Amino acid sequence: MPRKIKVLIIDDSAIVRQALSEVLRSDPLIEVMEPAGDPFVGAERIEKEKPDVITLDVEMPRMDGLTFLRKRMTQHPIPVVMCSSLTEMGAETTIRVLEYGAGNIITKPKLGGSLLKNRRSSSATA
Repeated sequence: MPRKIKVLIIDDSAIVRQALSEVLRSDPLIEVMEPAGDPFVGAERIEKEKPDVITLDVEMPRMDGLTFLRKRMTQHPIPVVMCSSLTEMGAETTIRVLEYGAGNIITKPKLGGSLLKNRRSSSATA
């Protein structure tokens, strides 16, 4: 069996971390590391556990994802997938994310999106 791809999720939303973890864990070739709620915790996990790929939100407390991405790529590049509601096609944030070195972008559903509504309702009934 091939080596699994280690993915670190860095996002301040517990709902998003859980949803992304579930989706990624459904692929037998992906190993999801313990997610990080902010870039500082994420940086510690990157140094200790050496993920192959990180997913990164743009809006987070203590340090935004764009600042983290820019610093990470100039110091220790790592493949990054930005996952944010701010990275829509043609948005200024999207252009900056790509300029800073993100390899791909996933646009999160807005807060009222069906993915998050479904996650909340299934969590409430569990």
